[in-house]
Amino acid sequence: MQMNFGLTLSQTQKLVMTPELRQAITILQLSTLELGQYIENQLLENPLLDVSDDIFKNDEPAPKEAEEKESDSIDWEEYFQDGASSGPVRAEREQKEEGVGYENFVSSTPSLQEHLMMQLHLSSISKTALKIGEFLIGNLDKNGYLTITTNEVARLLKVSEKEVEDSLAIIQSFDPSGVGSRNLVECLLLQIEQRGIDAPKIKNLVKHHLDDLAEARFSKIAEALNISLTEVQHLKDILVTLDPKPGRNYSSSNDVHYIIPDAVIEKVGNEYVVIMNDTISPRLSINSYYRSLLTSEDKESNISKFLSNRLDSALWLIRSIEQRRITLHKVIQSIVDVQRSFLDSGLIHLKPLTMKQIADMVGVHESTVSRAISGKYIQTPRGVFELKFFFQSGLERVNGTSVSSESIKKIMQEMISKEDPYNPLSDQKIADMLKKKGVTISRRTVAKYREEIGILSSAKRKRY
Repeated sequence: MQMNFGLTLSQTQKLVMTPELRQAITILQLSTLELGQYIENQLLENPLLDVSDDIFKNDEPAPKEAEEKESDSIDWEEYFQDGASSGPVRAEREQKEEGVGYENFVSSTPSLQEHLMMQLHLSSISKTALKIGEFLIGNLDKNGYLTITTNEVARLLKVSEKEVEDSLAIIQSFDPSGVGSRNLVECLLLQIEQRGIDAPKIKNLVKHHLDDLAEARFSKIAEALNISLTEVQHLKDILVTLDPKPGRNYSSSNDVHYIIPDAVIEKVGNEYVVIMNDTISPRLSINSYYRSLLTSEDKESNISKFLSNRLDSALWLIRSIEQRRITLHKVIQSIVDVQRSFLDSGLIHLKPLTMKQIADMVGVHESTVSRAISGKYIQTPRGVFELKFFFQSGLERVNGTSVSSESIKKIMQEMISKEDPYNPLSDQKIADMLKKKGVTISRRTVAKYREEIGILSSAKRKRY
C-alpha cells in the first residue's frame, strides 16, 4: 500500500473564547455594585470611554441646563465690588439664608467598646485600674466575651493577677449585664446575679447541666437536682430570657451590609413591571475629542492605530453592558411570569422552578441563566429577594401539580405554631397531615425541612 501526502480542506465548528467573549461573560455575572467598580476601572484604562451625563441626542444640552449655564455666568468684577462694600455682614446674611442641611447630622450608635469605655471613665478608680480596664475592654469580642486570660494580661501589663481580676470585676458590673465573661456559664451567672433572680437551684443547673438542658434531657436534670419536670421547665423558661451574647446589640462598622437591588418589580394595574436599576452604574459614551482626533489622524499613524484599538474595546464594553441589561431583564421577566402567584398571594404559593425552564423561555443556555442570577437581588412587593430564591425544588401533589419546598416549610411552620405544646406534633404526624393536603412527603424529608427552618424536634418542644 502506497502512502502519499496531500492537502485537503474541511470545515469544522468550534467555540473560541476570545477576550471579548470572556469580558461579556464576566460582565453578565457581576452584580450592580461590582459592575460599577468594573466600569470605573475601565474608565481609567481606556481614554476613549467617557461618562455620559445627558440623555439628549447630538450632545445638545437640556433646556433647563442651558438656563442654568446662563444664570451661572457671573460678572466677577461686579461681584467683588459688591462684596468689598458690604463686608462680612453680607456673608453672614447669606450664611443665615442658606441654613443648615439635615444631611449634616448623621445618626450613629456607639460600639460596645465605646459604651464600656464611657462607663469606665465615669468610675472612681485608680490610674492603674483604668489602664488595665482599657486593655481588657480592647480584648473583648463582638459578643462581649474576654478573649485573653487574666494571667496573660498581668504578664503583659506587668501587674499582679489580683489587680487584673479586680478590674475585670468592675467591667463585669457594667451594662450590658454579662459583659466581660470568659465563658457562657460565667455570662449566665453574672446576669442571674445582677437581675436578682432568686429561683432555687438555677445556678446549679447553669453550672452542671447546660448540655443536658440543650438536648432536652429534662428527666436526667430532674433526677440530679431532685425537682419535678415542671420545675425544670420553669428554670429553662427563666434562662431563655437571658442573653448569651450580651455585646451583639451594639453597632459594628464591619457588620453593616447593604443590598442594592439590580431590579425593582412594581405592580401597575394588574401587571408586574420590571424596572432595571441603572442608577448605580454610569452610562458610557465615546469621548468626543478622541473621536474627532481619530477621524483627523492618518490611518497608518501610531496614534490612529492606538485609538482604533481602544475604540473597538470601548464599543464592545458598551455593547456588553447593554446585552447584560437585556438578558437580565428577560430572565427577571420570565421569573415574574412564573412566580406571579407568589407576588399576589405570598410564600405558600411559590412554585418549583429550574434554570432550564427559564433558559427555554428566554432562549439562552442554562449556564447563561446561572451567570445572570448569580449575586443579583430584586425588590418586590413581598420584599427584597435573591434571584436564586425563586429557583426551588418541589414535590408532586396527588392531583399532578407541584409545590415548592419553601411552600412546604411555610405550611409546616403554620402547623407547628398551632400545635398543643403539651402534645407536639411528631415528624410522622406532620407527614401524615401534609399527605391529607395532597403532598406526599416522607418523615425524613419533614425532619430535614424542620431543621432547615430552625425548629426543634417534638421531644425538645414538649412542655410539662
